[in-house]
Formats: sequence, C-alpha cells, structure tokens
Amino acid sequence: MSREEMIALIVALREANTALEERVRRLERQASRNSGNSSLPPSTDDLPGRTKPAPRRAKNSGRKRGKQKGAGGAALSWVEPDEWVPHRPEGRCGCGAELAQARDVGVERSHQVHDLPQVRITVWQHDVYRVRCGCGAEHVGQLPDEVSVAPSSYGVNLKSLAVYLLVYQHVPVQRCVQLIADVTGGTGPSDGFVHGMLTRCATAVAEVVAAIKTLIALAHVVGFDETTLRCGPAGEKKYVLSASTEDATAYHLAGRDLDSFTEFGILPAFTGIAVHDRYGNYFHPRWDTVDKPLAGHQACNAHLLRDFADAAETYPDQLWPVQATRALRGLIAAWHAARDVGDPAIAEAVRDELALEFRRAVRVGLSQVPRVPGPRNSTAQRPGRELLEFCRDREDDVLRFSLDTRIWPTNNISERDLRPTKTQQKISGRLTSETVTQDRLDIRSYIDTARKQGINVMTALRWAVVGNPWRPPSPAPS
Repeated sequence: MSREEMIALIVALREANTALEERVRRLERQASRNSGNSSLPPSTDDLPGRTKPAPRRAKNSGRKRGKQKGAGGAALSWVEPDEWVPHRPEGRCGCGAELAQARDVGVERSHQVHDLPQVRITVWQHDVYRVRCGCGAEHVGQLPDEVSVAPSSYGVNLKSLAVYLLVYQHVPVQRCVQLIADVTGGTGPSDGFVHGMLTRCATAVAEVVAAIKTLIALAHVVGFDETTLRCGPAGEKKYVLSASTEDATAYHLAGRDLDSFTEFGILPAFTGIAVHDRYGNYFHPRWDTVDKPLAGHQACNAHLLRDFADAAETYPDQLWPVQATRALRGLIAAWHAARDVGDPAIAEAVRDELALEFRRAVRVGLSQVPRVPGPRNSTAQRPGRELLEFCRDREDDVLRFSLDTRIWPTNNISERDLRPTKTQQKISGRLTSETVTQDRLDIRSYIDTARKQGINVMTALRWAVVGNPWRPPSPAPS
C-alpha cells in the first residue's frame, strides 16, 4: 500500500470514527431521556434501556411519617341510622328461665356499620290511563319526559351509570355491560345500547360545551396543552387539545397545526394570559392580533425545570443549570407562599434577587454553550442552547407569574386534566371512530367542568341523560 493510500485510509477511518462517536452520543442521549429531564411521562421510566431519573432528595421537615397531629381525619362518623338491628341474649339463664322472656334493662353498647345496599334492577311499569269525562270526551295520561315511549326501556340511573363507566372510569363497552350485569345480579344491557349512550349524552351537552368554551375564552388565565392519541385508521394519530382553568376544562380532537387550534374555538377569541410549554404554535402572531391582543404568555416552569435538569446531566461540570434551577424553584415557592396569604404578587425584594440569579445563570450558560453557525430552522444546536436563548429572549414570559399570583408558574393543571386521555388509550388501545372519540371528549369537558365546580359527577350525568344538563354559572361582569 502506498503512502498516499495509507493517508487516505487513515482519513476515512477517522471520519467514520467521528460519525460513529456522534451516533453513539445521540443514542445515549435518547436513552437518557426520562420524566425528570424531558416531557416523557413517568410511565416510560421503566422501559427497557431507559435510565431512571435520580431520586429527589427528600427535605427533612422534622415531622414523623404518617398522620400529623391536628390534621383532619377520615374516620367514619356517628350518624342517625337508617335501620336498627337488635341483638338480644338467647338461650336460658342459669336459673332455667328463657332469656327471651327477660325484661329489657337497656342497650349495653352500639355499633354502626356503613355499607351499600344490595343492588338489583327494579322495574317500574308506567300505566298510561284513558279516562272518559261525563260529557263523553276521552283523555289520555302523559308519560314523564324521562320515560321512553318504547314498551321497554332502561331508566335514568342505569343510563347515567353506563356513561360514567365509559367516560369517567374508562371501562370498555363489553366490560361495562358485564359489570352492570354482575352488580345488579341480572342481565346487562346490550353493547349497542351502552355505546349509543355516548352519542346521546354528547348531543345533550353540546350547548353546555359551547358555553364552557366561551367561559374559558373570557378567563384571565388559561392553560393550554396537547397530547397524542391513537385514533382513526391504523398508523394514524390525532392530538387532543385542551384548555383549562381552575373552574372549567374543554377538549378537542384534531391535529397540532394552527388551523386545528383555530377550530378548537378558544385561542382566536382569548385575550388573557396563556400558560403553556415552549411549542412554537402558542407564540404564533395569529393569536396576538391588533383587535384581539393576548395579555401575555407564561411558559410552564415545570417543563423548563426538566430542561435544566437535562442540561445539568449534559454539562455536569458547569454551575449555570443548577443556579437557574435554584432560582426558578425559589420563585415558585415564593409564589405559593404569596398566594396562600392572598398577596397579589411575590414580595419585590425576594422577586428581584431570584430573578437576577436566574438572569445571570442564563447569561453564563449562553457564554459556555456557543451557538452552532447555520440557518436557524435547519441547524441542530448543542443541548441547552435553544433553552437558554428562549429564557433570554422571552424572560418576561418565563417570570410573568412572579408579578401576579393569579398566573400559575406551571401548567400542571392542564397536564392533570389531559392525563385521563392517556389512561383511556392504555385501556382501550386505538380508538377507531374520530366522531365517537370527540363525543367522549365533549362529555369529559362537561364532567370535568361540573366536578371542578363542586357538582357530583353522577348527578351531572343524570341531568344530562334526562335532557336538562347542568350549566356553568355565567361569569360575573368585569
């Protein structure tokens, strides 16, 4: 082999080695993703090849484990009983007399047992009478609105239970039928009946869902989120878009594009503070027009903290990720303390000191993680660089919560609202019908909003099934 060939081979081997090192680095980084340093859910932490997040060091509060002194309990309270069950001595006395004939002295002690009555199907037969007046005219009675004109039908409670099991407890249709049959000791309704209740209930609450979206659009602070859902033909996926306040929730099945966000019907009319992650569509100018400007954005600090945890693992010898994390956690703790006592904002001295610490951490990070030259949309940057640029360019959107305790520092409320969607997918797998899936989401919007406002879920469903759904109160005039 000539010297020139040897040099060419060495160069080729070095290039191949560099490419392999880069590939290994990317694969190791992918394998290191977990719920502590990315947006992956905790359920993926124990998948093969995943690295579990480091356990958080528990703060020593000085309290013992278990129930604390003075904390409210959940023990059964003594109530007025529905039935009394006497337990009298039986047999004979030592003198030979029957104890059944003995004179009562009093109750020695009492024990209350709280239990459910045995459930069984009760059949009410509604007889519609025809009567004839003395003048000869005949009149026929009327069925109540909740009774079907069919000769045989199911009642309000069973219909509500079917919807409750399907939508709120994520029980598949066949298991829902079996559960009703087992609990009632009889025969359950048909699969078609149970499945059909989704459409009927969704139709009943359609106007309420529209009102809920209007209420959310008028709110001062709204959290927006989205998650994937396997829905429709195999190989395709949809997104569930959500909008949440402390009093209401709405869901929409669509894509993750701007037109889908517009179709949802909230962001185009919303003019408050939008709380969300760093997904670029939330910052699109479409939502911040001259006639309907947004009051501002609040980036979810829970997402930012996970990103800074990733940066701390990527750059273990650098201090800026730890410093930024410490500042954000300090501001969040100060926000909770201020909100708990009713203060409108974090104390200025506390806020300014922590904000300065955060700002300095970002500047140091930018100097230690230089930008890779090239077009912004097509050049991959080093881990943490885009995070740092976001925190620098949108510092107001990161720290806005520190100026107003009405604004949440994280979007956890939206993530909690979306979590049942993933539970439904884990139980049922792919949902084949987009129409029925949207029906589920509309009913869930109704249920979650009613629950947030203190309405019992089964009560709200009964009202919907009889055609008189619960409606949220109108907002107070500003």
